[in-house]
Amino acid sequence: MTDASPTYRTGRAALAIVTAVLALSLGDAVIKATSLSLPLWQIFVLRSALALPFLLWLARRRGPVAFGSLLWALVRSVLLVLMWLSYYMALPLMPLSLAAATYYTAPILITVIAAFVARRWPAPRVLLAIALGFGGVILVLRPDASDFQIATLLPLLAAFLYASAMVLTWAKCRDADPFALALALNVAFIIGGIMLGLFSGREGSFVFGPWQPLDAILIGITAALAMATLIGSVGAAIAYQNGPPAMVAALDYSYLVFSLIWAVLFFGERLDVLTLVGIVVIAGAGILALPRPEKAPRL
Repeated sequence: MTDASPTYRTGRAALAIVTAVLALSLGDAVIKATSLSLPLWQIFVLRSALALPFLLWLARRRGPVAFGSLLWALVRSVLLVLMWLSYYMALPLMPLSLAAATYYTAPILITVIAAFVARRWPAPRVLLAIALGFGGVILVLRPDASDFQIATLLPLLAAFLYASAMVLTWAKCRDADPFALALALNVAFIIGGIMLGLFSGREGSFVFGPWQPLDAILIGITAALAMATLIGSVGAAIAYQNGPPAMVAALDYSYLVFSLIWAVLFFGERLDVLTLVGIVVIAGAGILALPRPEKAPRL
């Protein structure tokens, strides 16, 4: 049974999603800053190993851990691990602000993939959002055929993988406990990190670098990344449980704002006018593509 008119706690939801994306964006900035200190596979293993016990405790407090369909939870987790792998591989190769802006085409891609799965043609405003989002990406990346780098496509690949995972969540994992899905994801991170670690030992490689001995600083960094993951996953769950999905998704775009702040403070990035315009266009296109609050969301 469902209530005809659900009661929302919009203040709590807004605070939760902004806190979540603040933590996640800061964690991504830390990973970019430490890309020469810890290889990505080691980050995957250590971060999730630290987060897993607390997530298990949170999940069991809510009752029996319910994955819904374990197969679909596994497929979702694999998509998300590949998504973060693609996104993190881009961070040492391009400015954080550009990677974040390109990645945030994901809400537009979610709309496109969901329309394809549901076999429904998107509304005119959604088609406009898709066109605007594509234009924003062109403004941000400004691809030059004479100096094309495959790294510029990695955040787009990450956006596509994330969009696929979210549509899968909508289509196959609606009844799963969000904490159970977070558990499955972190187990997948550990397994994925170990698999990448089998090919490790390459000096200077961010993905396949050799295992780094942990000193107090690296342990602190790993603990901070685990905390960012916890805050992000739990905050998102609280937000979508307490607020209208369209409002929460719109506030999710504050990630772009935080990424710009970290890019300037930590990496001294300076954005030109066209890049700033492109970021604004991508954010506006994503908000335009969201379901209207007065209508039942289709995603």
